[in-house]
Amino acid sequence: MLLVFLNTILLAAGFVLLVKGADFFVDGTSSIAKKFGIPELIIGLTIVAMGTSAPEAAVSITGALSGSAEISVGNVVGSNIMNILVILGLASAIVPIAVERSTIRYEIPFMIAISVLFFLLGIDGNIGRIDGMVLWFAFILYFVYLFYMSKVQKDSEDEDIPDYPLWKASVFTALGLLFIICGSNFAIQGASELARYFGLSERLIGLTIVALGTSLPEMFTSVTAARRGNADIAIGNIVGSNIFNILFVLGTSALIIPVPFAAAFRVDAVIAILAAVLLWLLSVRYKNIGRIGGIIMLVGYVGYFVYLLIVR
Repeated sequence: MLLVFLNTILLAAGFVLLVKGADFFVDGTSSIAKKFGIPELIIGLTIVAMGTSAPEAAVSITGALSGSAEISVGNVVGSNIMNILVILGLASAIVPIAVERSTIRYEIPFMIAISVLFFLLGIDGNIGRIDGMVLWFAFILYFVYLFYMSKVQKDSEDEDIPDYPLWKASVFTALGLLFIICGSNFAIQGASELARYFGLSERLIGLTIVALGTSLPEMFTSVTAARRGNADIAIGNIVGSNIFNILFVLGTSALIIPVPFAAAFRVDAVIAILAAVLLWLLSVRYKNIGRIGGIIMLVGYVGYFVYLLIVR
């Protein structure tokens, strides 16, 4: 039991470092970007989305390097499912969330398309370096789209972006990266040891506990944004983070070392696709996600979680 306690503490400490590291990283890099005149739309769609996905990136890449590939893939797939069904479900259950036309027409369909691409690349049981290059190519296309959108949409002032002195912003950025790196190592070590102790697969741990821990930044950001009435941030953060998770996180992991894609992940990848399709259907029908839609999402995740417990 002492081993369980120590590894639980290690896992919790990893999550705390990941969440605080993401906060420091977003604040520091956003402030630096603002000082250099980078449009705030770009800051929101890239730095904020990347910062809230930094825990997934750190955990998945660390997992790939340490040989815990199931945690790497499970973390990304589990986070993407949780982001939509739990986080957006919870946020929209609190207050209905309006969805921008561009999000419905371009960003959510793109998220669905790359989710299908991820499934197809992994169906042969491996996401190799060529697959990583394909994902990175799609990532570059996504960035081109973001810069195009920054030109055609009027930029708005975002009071949430801090205006720190350059030295302070740089310290926050470096401290955030340090916390993220240390936290990812703690989380991987703690989760792996707990999985072995309880006889659970790394897949299940990655899809649930690790996915929840690394999704905490998205949860806090989106729920807070929904309560404040900032629908663009609530939806954009989740969609941007899911895209980043697949294209950058898994793409980078595969470029470093080929990532095995176990047959069991096929069902999880399909669930991730269906969750994205559900988000699009709810959005395109009503141009918003209401409380009923949020409840449907939450119930959907409960069903998926029961499935995980049955087939673990």
